[in-house]
Amino acid sequence: MNKLILYLLSLTSLLVAPGCKQDNEKAREEFRQRRGAIEHPVEPTSTTQSDEPERPVVVPPDNTRATPDDETPAIPGDRVVGVKDGDTFELLRNGQTITVRLLGVDTPEKNQAYGQRAKQFASDLAFGKNVRLIEHNKDRYGRTVGTIILPDGRNLNEELVREGFAWHYTAYSKDKTLANLEADARRFKRGLWQDPNPLAPWDFRKQKPEPVDNSKAAIPAGATKRQVYLCDSSGSAVYHYSKDCSVLKRCKEQVLTVTEAEAIRQHNRRADKTCSPK
Repeated sequence: MNKLILYLLSLTSLLVAPGCKQDNEKAREEFRQRRGAIEHPVEPTSTTQSDEPERPVVVPPDNTRATPDDETPAIPGDRVVGVKDGDTFELLRNGQTITVRLLGVDTPEKNQAYGQRAKQFASDLAFGKNVRLIEHNKDRYGRTVGTIILPDGRNLNEELVREGFAWHYTAYSKDKTLANLEADARRFKRGLWQDPNPLAPWDFRKQKPEPVDNSKAAIPAGATKRQVYLCDSSGSAVYHYSKDCSVLKRCKEQVLTVTEAEAIRQHNRRADKTCSPK
């Protein structure tokens, strides 16, 4: 019985030994592979790299860039091309010149105190600039009466009164802003209000110049024979060498033909420089 048991055990060990030996060898081989992978790691290679050349990066234009100072867009409006006096301007509109009289203000006449200063002040603010004209009406001379707005938004009519270069023309305006601006200019003695007795332009225009006696005035050579032309109007003070003179064509009265000597001595006229012979 004991011999039989020993025989079976021997047979079992013979059958199991090859399988165990194979398992041990396999385990040792796997151990060696894992240790080699740790000691000598393999750098991974990218499989997504493309052989196509890189394309340049296109940066979209920046449409929000601020406009440089030297590229300031033109301001739409009428361009001031002439300054006749402090309150009368010539504007260029659609290729044509229009005469504009400022609404509600009256500046000193050119031959009146502060007249030239008012003209210069207005010219410094508006000449050569594009302005906005707010039209009011037409006066009896065909001029456009209105308000001029400067490029910076200021009101030219108001600026003249504010700085003491114009009166509030109360005969044609009841504007409270202009009235208040004149009161301030008076109080702080700006511009013409520095004068102790400033004369309003409408009163200055009513003054009649003293008559000139040319009965004994010297006359040019040939004046007794040379014919000239003059407008038979009390408001005219000149005579013209040509009947086609542009100034004479505006005469609404009779045009007289006289000698130059008569024009000087009898009619107290002087030669018109506009159409004088070259």
